[in-house]
Amino acid sequence: MTRYERYGRHDRTRRERSPAVPSSRRRPTGGGAGRPVLTLVRGSASDCAPVELATLTRSAMPADVRGAVVTPVQGRLMATWMPLSGPSRIPQGRVLVAWTPAGEDRTDITAHLGLAGAQVLLAVWPGLRGDWSGVVHPTVAEVTELHGALRLATLALERLAD
Repeated sequence: MTRYERYGRHDRTRRERSPAVPSSRRRPTGGGAGRPVLTLVRGSASDCAPVELATLTRSAMPADVRGAVVTPVQGRLMATWMPLSGPSRIPQGRVLVAWTPAGEDRTDITAHLGLAGAQVLLAVWPGLRGDWSGVVHPTVAEVTELHGALRLATLALERLAD
């Protein structure tokens, strides 16, 4: 392996050789179990990459965002910041979670659901303490899955009607 291949560059003049370790025995290159595979580095292109909601909730919401668009992925809530300069509509079937400090280690949280024709207030959790991502998890996961099921049923009915 040349030193450039480790950084995503491939030397096309080099002959391909068989790997010393079979692919089934290689270690995965993602993060460890329980840690987010992607990390959030403010002011960089990775701001758009989803990270665990619990990672974002450790600090106040930045002033230039409307909230975090949250999606359940394999039992975890993954979130991406929705900037103020971005589209005003929440993507269909997604939940936008926003939080504001409510004094003395308390936080007020609101969640809005994006629908085809509108966005609706989904829930309000006033005065939560500490890492509140576990409190909102059941609601976000259930509503997202319910929306997905209803959308699938709607598509099936439309195909049957055609």
